[in-house]
Amino acid sequence: MVDVHGNGLVLLLCVPRSGSSLSTVMLQNHSRVFATQEMWFLMNLVDLQKADSRPYGGSAIIRQFYSAMVSDEGFEKACRSFALEIYNGFLEGSGADFIVDKSPRYYYMLEWLDRLFPQSKRIHLQRNPLAIAASYKKVNRHTGEGFELIRSLQSPNLNMKAVDLTLGMLRLNDYFADKHTNAYEVQYEQLVSNPRDEMEKLCGFLGIGYEEGIEQYGRFVDSTKSNMFYSMGVGDPFLSSHQEAHKDSVNNWKKTLVPQEVEFYCRVIGADMFHRMGYSEQLEEAEQWTGVRYEAGPDEEVISKLTRQFSEATGSSWKQGYRMQPVDLVSNTPDENRDNQAANEPDAIEPTLAALATIRQLEAALRAADNRLERGYNERERLKVQLASAHSKIQRIKSLIPFGNQISAWASQRKILRGGKS
Repeated sequence: MVDVHGNGLVLLLCVPRSGSSLSTVMLQNHSRVFATQEMWFLMNLVDLQKADSRPYGGSAIIRQFYSAMVSDEGFEKACRSFALEIYNGFLEGSGADFIVDKSPRYYYMLEWLDRLFPQSKRIHLQRNPLAIAASYKKVNRHTGEGFELIRSLQSPNLNMKAVDLTLGMLRLNDYFADKHTNAYEVQYEQLVSNPRDEMEKLCGFLGIGYEEGIEQYGRFVDSTKSNMFYSMGVGDPFLSSHQEAHKDSVNNWKKTLVPQEVEFYCRVIGADMFHRMGYSEQLEEAEQWTGVRYEAGPDEEVISKLTRQFSEATGSSWKQGYRMQPVDLVSNTPDENRDNQAANEPDAIEPTLAALATIRQLEAALRAADNRLERGYNERERLKVQLASAHSKIQRIKSLIPFGNQISAWASQRKILRGGKS
């Protein structure tokens, strides 16, 4: 079962098209692992406070409620409780001890994951960036959606595939830059070349013994867990056409991408990204194919544009170069520290809880008062602007009155001189 610290939870972190469906379909064959298709619900939770427009209205009220009445600490505790109900609900009756949440784009909220489940295991799935881009093109061609790499990266509007191929990849490699006891890296190319060896290593990281044949996922296609896995839809539409891992797509980027796409994309992410990810040979191959030697750093203009687009669309901001936090820095939330202290001091439980309740009520009241003051100040400023505008209009009218009187007098004199004729 998953506990409040995240023990029992495995987060498979990567960008889409990295091979997460293949990794998951192998892992879920282990008797002690429950792994299903992409859940994504943690992203929905972290964005709950933003309250987009809804048909029943009340978006502004909901945002006000979260900002004025609910503390960050309380919100995270509630989200943790919700997630635990979901995760442990899956584990109950399955006989499994670990649950794998495989959701590409969790790079969106790495800081939040560290606070929510600091002791969770995290698997970093890597793949040659050019192969990821080629997979996007291949899959979207198959589904009829279409994908143009250069146009996506140059688009004046937010394109999440472009974000995946740039910001997502950069962010994950920053996050896993330092060695961590709860982190493990898997390369897609190694997984498909030596699936048994990679599964043995992965099981060792999770602290569970390898079970024979779990990498041969075609053998388990009729199992209950596999039925659930496939019933949710699979990120890789070609997965079910094979019985086990294969190397067909490892070097197919040359067949799918054209040299102009390779050159543009390599310029955008820079040579250092390939080196950091362990794909120096693939970079050299791309340089030979395109006849271009790429700069070390990324194209800052494109990266800045994508960052701005993403921030404006989501309202979120990331810590630059954020690293996975040491467990001892985030192992206990304030609530859990208080709970642990209360457990050691049984006589003080009720007074402590009462004091905490009072503090939270006062904090909520203070936030509500702050919001009322802010709204009052904004309303006062708005009225001041309106009043100034009204004064300005009055002054303009007054300035016209003498001139109007003068024109009237001139007209009267002219009429008299002409003998009363108009």
